[in-house]
This record gives sequence, C-alpha cells and structure tokens, in this order.
Amino acid sequence: MFANLLCAAFLFFQDTGGSNAAVSWDLRAMWHSMDIPARIVVIILFIMSAWSVGIMIDRWLMYSAARKQSRVFVQQVAGALKDNKLDEAISIAERNKKSHIAKVVATGLSEFQAASAQVADEEVIEAAKRGLERSVAIVHAEMKRGLSGLATIGATAPFVGLFGTVMGIIGAFKGIAAQHASGLSAVAGGIAEALVTTALGLLVAVPAVWTYNYFTNKVEAFDVEMDNSSMELVNYFITRRGGKK
Repeated sequence: MFANLLCAAFLFFQDTGGSNAAVSWDLRAMWHSMDIPARIVVIILFIMSAWSVGIMIDRWLMYSAARKQSRVFVQQVAGALKDNKLDEAISIAERNKKSHIAKVVATGLSEFQAASAQVADEEVIEAAKRGLERSVAIVHAEMKRGLSGLATIGATAPFVGLFGTVMGIIGAFKGIAAQHASGLSAVAGGIAEALVTTALGLLVAVPAVWTYNYFTNKVEAFDVEMDNSSMELVNYFITRRGGKK
C-alpha cells in the first residue's frame, strides 16, 4: 500500500512538473477542505496522541520517584534490619511509599511479624514468602498500568491514519469523476490532504512504540530488583528464626 502511494506521488510530480507549486501545504487550509471522515480520523489521532503523552508523563514521574526513593530506602532500611528493628524498618518503608522495593519489604515484614505471633515456627517463613509474592505481583501490576494503552496506540495509530488516507483518496477520485477531469494534477490537493492523516498516524505511533519498549525494560528491571529484595528478605527471616532457636 505504501509502495503504491509512493509510486503515485512520483508519477504525479513527473507528470505535473511545475504545477505542484499550486498545491497548498497550509494545514489549516487542508483541515477546512477535508471531508467529514478525514476530520474524524484526525480528531481520533489527536486524542490518541494526547492519551499517549499523558501515559508517558505519568509513567516517567512514577518510575523516577520509585528509583529515587528506593535508593534512599535501601540505605536506611539496611541499618534497621541489621539491628533487628523491624518496626523501624516498616516505618522507613511507609515514609517511602513511592518506592517499589519499600512496598515489597513493608509487606514482607508485616507478614513476618503477624505470622510470628499466630502460627508455628515452620510456617512463619512460608507465610512471609506468600506475602512477598502477593506484593511483588501487585506492585508489578501498578508499574505496568497504562503501558498496554501505549502498545495499542503504537499498533493501531498507523492504520487509523491509513484509513483516513484511503477515504481521502476515494473522495479525490470521486471529485475527478464528478468534474470529468483527467490527470493526477486534478486531485493533487486531495491526495496531499489524504496523506496528511497517514503522516499523523506515524507521528503518533512511533513515540508510543519507543516509549512502550523503554518503559517495559524499566518494569523488567524493577521486577528483578523486587525479586532480589524478596530473596534477601527471606534469607534474613531464616537467619533471624535460626538465631532465636
């Protein structure tokens, strides 16, 4: 489809020569000359663009805050755990609520404390592990929230734009039939306006795909950090219970 459009454009410029200077590239003029389906496509693309930008900003702020607070939390909680001050460690985690590691550690410590008072010794570690697994799954879902929207926009925006282009070209050729004109010069403006929607679709899709891949790698790195923190915390619980025995 894109190859055919490029060939048509090439033939147009070859056939019309200097007449292409008459084609207006003013976006406002193109908007006013667009038919209803093309305008609807442009509006949909702008909505998709605004949505993707909102997701990008929201995820960037969340990931930046998680990274920053996690660095502070890890340094502070290490000392509290070394001194076996679980309440202080939980308090530190609650002060760093945006940290993904703090959320997991706080849940693990709370589960460990609750299980220590309610179940037998051999069940304490298992209860803490289950709590950590639940917390990792919940935080992972929070981190991924909105990324599916970026993936959907990146995958569908080019096709939405292409739909607008196809509708515009159909309208342009209908204009030829109605005016009994011949040659591509008669529909130069209509084809140019139609191709604008494809360009808009690509303009919306490319940043969405890039940021989706970037944020997905970020989430995977966060998952590794949470898994490592969970294993280290389980080892701490095992050592603590072994020391009490």
